[in-house]
Amino acid sequence: MPNPTPETPQVAAFEKSLDELEMLVERMEHGDLSLDESLQSFERGVSLYRSCQGALDEARLRVSQLTDPLAPDKARPFEPDMP
Repeated sequence: MPNPTPETPQVAAFEKSLDELEMLVERMEHGDLSLDESLQSFERGVSLYRSCQGALDEARLRVSQLTDPLAPDKARPFEPDMP
């Protein structure tokens, strides 16, 4: 059985941000927050969303560079073989 790959700091930060964002959304959807708390949660959520989106953009770039290091902008996404 292969050893699990340790998480990189970027992956850990992404997962932590995503978890916090999900908790914020859940709290806001529940409707128990005051207007001020809702606004603060929304602002924090936007910040977390942007952080997560930046991490995903970096991951896409890394995959493109690994797929075709000479022309990452022309790399095609990996498509697994379907049986």
